Amino acid sequence: MQSFQLDTIPGELTWLRPPVDQHVDDQGLTIKAGALTDWFIDPAGKVNASNAPVALFTPPVGDFVLQARVAVDFGATYDAGVIFIYGDDSHWAKVCFEYSPQNEPMVVSVVTRDSSDDCNSVVIDGHEVYLRISRNGPTWAFHYSRDGRTWRMVRYFKVHSAETRIGFSAQSPTGDVCEARFTEIAWRPGGVADIRSGV
Repeated sequence: MQSFQLDTIPGELTWLRPPVDQHVDDQGLTIKAGALTDWFIDPAGKVNASNAPVALFTPPVGDFVLQARVAVDFGATYDAGVIFIYGDDSHWAKVCFEYSPQNEPMVVSVVTRDSSDDCNSVVIDGHEVYLRISRNGPTWAFHYSRDGRTWRMVRYFKVHSAETRIGFSAQSPTGDVCEARFTEIAWRPGGVADIRSGV
């Protein structure tokens, strides 16, 4: 599958794992994940999945912020739209808009350093939310927003990888298909001044 460009992203995106389908237009990016697709290394050793579609690019040197409005056609537990940070198959992180086992859309984050540290954050009323990642020196942060203006911290961490790429993903770990739509994609150089407040 060919690489592609988004107008608001400073780099060409290439597929680490290809999707069932994808669409790029002047509004953003749509990714369709196939059946039983996920990125997760279970600490108990029961699951080691790395087959969900991911489109990645190499960010410029320095601090930055990448955010998007994420809408998901939820159909099965753990369906999600994702902003992804990738070092290698054992060192990566993702912030997800995900369908919980309680049938509720949630903000979920996973940080993987050989095994995955999984954390459910907050229930979202509706089928869309704003997600954001930021690099601040050697550290990373995840934030979410209901309106794209007021941001709340989800996670603050290190990836522990010499080189990282970032991008977008969709997943359907228990279902047949999941479509995630990324719009209002925005990039800016410079990190987040106050990680905890999100400002």
